[in-house]
Amino acid sequence: MAQVSRGRRLMGEINVVPYIDVMLVLLIIFMITAPLLTQGVKVNLPKAHAQPLPSNQAKDPVVLSVDAQGQLYLNIASDPRAALDPDAVQAQVSAALQGAPDRAVIVKADRSVSYGIVMQAMVLLQRAGADKVGMATDPLPPQQSRAGG
Repeated sequence: MAQVSRGRRLMGEINVVPYIDVMLVLLIIFMITAPLLTQGVKVNLPKAHAQPLPSNQAKDPVVLSVDAQGQLYLNIASDPRAALDPDAVQAQVSAALQGAPDRAVIVKADRSVSYGIVMQAMVLLQRAGADKVGMATDPLPPQQSRAGG
C-alpha cells in the first residue's frame, strides 16, 4: 500500500522569529547590566580641554577617587565602592606600584572638593611611590560656531 500524503507540505526554510526574540531579550539584559559594571565611585569631574592618556599601558591605571565628602576610593581595592582611610590607600597603592612602577596613577576628584583635600590625596600617592600623577577631567562640550557675526 502506498501512502498518500495529504495535508501539509514540508517547509525547507528556518523560522528565525524565535532567534530574534532571544536576541532582543539578551540585548535588553546587556543594556540594563552594562551601566552597573562600571567600577569606582560616581564623581562630578571638572571639565577641561585635555589630551587623553596614551593607552600603551600593560595594566589598568590606579585610580584614586575623591567624592564630594572627601572620602577616598581606590579602583584596585577589594571593594572599589568602599571608602578607605589614607593609610590603607597608601599601602595598597604602594603594593600595586612595586609590581609595576611605571603604572599610571590618576586622581578623580569631585569638582566640589576643596583643593587642599585633593592635594592631600596626591601627597598620599607620592608617599606610596607614584612619580607621576594625572588628574581626570570630563571633556568640554564642543563649541558651536556663531552664525552671523
